[in-house]
Amino acid sequence: MDIRFGVIGSGSWATALTKILTDNRQPVGWYIRKEASIRHIQARHHNPHYLPSVYFDTNLLTLSDKPADIVDASDCLVMAVPSAYTAATLEGLDRKALRGKKILSAIKGILPEQNLLLNEYLAREFDFPLADYYTVMGPCHAEEVAAEKLSYLTFSGENETSTQQLASYFTTDYLNTIINQDVYGVQYAAILKNIYALGAGIAHGLEYGDNFLSVLIANCADEMAGFLRKVGIRNIAVGVHEGEDPVSHRRRANYAASVYLGDLLVTCYSLYSRNRTFGNMIGKGYSVKTAQLELNMVAEGYNASKCIYLINKDIKAEMPIAGMIYHILWENVKAGSGFKQIESYLV
Repeated sequence: MDIRFGVIGSGSWATALTKILTDNRQPVGWYIRKEASIRHIQARHHNPHYLPSVYFDTNLLTLSDKPADIVDASDCLVMAVPSAYTAATLEGLDRKALRGKKILSAIKGILPEQNLLLNEYLAREFDFPLADYYTVMGPCHAEEVAAEKLSYLTFSGENETSTQQLASYFTTDYLNTIINQDVYGVQYAAILKNIYALGAGIAHGLEYGDNFLSVLIANCADEMAGFLRKVGIRNIAVGVHEGEDPVSHRRRANYAASVYLGDLLVTCYSLYSRNRTFGNMIGKGYSVKTAQLELNMVAEGYNASKCIYLINKDIKAEMPIAGMIYHILWENVKAGSGFKQIESYLV
């Protein structure tokens, strides 16, 4: 079954996903916010701002600076805009605009101020059903997709068969796909790993060594699993779940799988990680504003740290590491003194 894909977003991850689809000779509608970037891609066949080494067959691309154009012409929308800009990107659409379509979320963040996952926002604003909502997550940097280094992506959806069909459009000789039904869990894991990568960057900026970093990340993995269990996702392979499983759409999951632990590891360690880079600057004494200006890209973990802090007031998971990262970023706690406190939490 042919699917008309529309990619919403023009950053590095949107560019990488568009490359994957067009490498499979799949036509793509692509929302690009800036008209100048559209002209550049049409004339020179590459995104002028992100992954400029990736060249496109523009015969496969339909470009527009109007989201509604791409939405109307697509069967499946690939959402790849930073979470902070998602609501603004979609706000002009009619409430019925997404009816009958599939959504594939590549957003590794949570909508700030609203503290909502994308599927929760879509359900509220567009009556969008979870059955037509999918995610693509996992340890996969856009730069390595551009270089065609072997990578793995996990596609999650309520229905295993339709999820597998969707994933098949993204399978290439440099990209393997994995199927998963934990739609909620993979999104929360992607949000949390960005926060912890910020923490890893702060530790590096404070000149902690690899020994400390390994202990920190191991504790982050355990803290993440504790949060996921609290929001209703039971880990059948690691740890013990007390009491009855909450009744929800949130699936059981193995938190040692690549979409959970693997993504945490690569985001904490890789030099491609913008969250790690942002945290490194904070650890070196940069202000949040200065670090944002120098990075010139969105570090999802910054807003996510506040969102998760607020959500956890209800969840009440034990999150001393994520909590301290929030206090450092949002409440002016000195990075050095904050990490002195973190030292006492680690096991």
